[in-house]
Amino acid sequence: MRARTRTIAPLLFAVALTAACGESGSSGTGGGGTGGGGGQASGDACAPVAGDQLVVLEDDQDLQNADNIIPAVNAQAASANPALLPALDQVSAEMTTEELIQLNAAVEVQRESAEDVAAGWVEENIDAAALEQGSGAIAVGGANFPESTILANVYADVLQLAGFDATVQEVGNRELYLQALIDGEIQVFPEYLATVTEFIEGDDATQVASGDVEETRQALEPLAAEAGLVFGEPSEAADQNAFAVTQAFADALGVSTLSELAEACGDGSLVLGGPAECPTRPFCQPGLEETYGLQFADFRELDAGGPLTRAAIEQGEVSIGLVFSSAGFLAQN
Repeated sequence: MRARTRTIAPLLFAVALTAACGESGSSGTGGGGTGGGGGQASGDACAPVAGDQLVVLEDDQDLQNADNIIPAVNAQAASANPALLPALDQVSAEMTTEELIQLNAAVEVQRESAEDVAAGWVEENIDAAALEQGSGAIAVGGANFPESTILANVYADVLQLAGFDATVQEVGNRELYLQALIDGEIQVFPEYLATVTEFIEGDDATQVASGDVEETRQALEPLAAEAGLVFGEPSEAADQNAFAVTQAFADALGVSTLSELAEACGDGSLVLGGPAECPTRPFCQPGLEETYGLQFADFRELDAGGPLTRAAIEQGEVSIGLVFSSAGFLAQN
């Protein structure tokens, strides 16, 4: 999966396995669909269809947790700098998943620098005159994968417009950077709502995040307060497990949601692709079967939303594959 792996962390953090961006889902057997949606399929009508453009089917029953991008801020820094959170919330108000896909594509596919891509987005989307003004040095942390680096630079650029002396500092994994955020070594970090909620909560046996953004946000608030953090508003943009098909496959069946896929593919001819753990994780195959009633003819072991999965979908080796909802390769040609 993406760079959000977890190990036992110091103080109040422990392992918290979720299906966030970078930690995919699962798979299994069973389920069953009914006719409808884009038309009843039969036989091999839902078998793989090759194509060079991928689309994500909407998770219309909220199988995945809400991993929307959300600014995490050291509580003391937020208290000392009243303009800090409002500036970051302007990013949340403007950033969409489609824009995040385009930003990732610019860096990962077109090989532009994260700094230039972030600066271009800020110039196009943020009104400097509307920002409350603050001052002082702010260190924005970014993890060592492109999306986090892009978002960290977006945050820093917006904070610069708001009068802060903002810099970007590359940090390690969540066990390290979240503690650094709590300790005030960095003051801001672009986080993922459900993942950080589960991580701070720290009890593997208790699920506090869900597919509902507002409910997960409410669950996060007291946990954050206890940890010495505050969070801004979640954006529409999310990076979470998603399931992609070729545009040709979706067009042939007339489907745009996972529910419609289940209605169209009751014959069990779908071939699912994903990481090795997909058949045992509740956010992957078992979740698709239990939540949507999908049936699968076969499962192909691939990678976690990476090039193997992309290639298998495009080449017609699998009908549907697990990807990340903000992956740059989802950008429209």
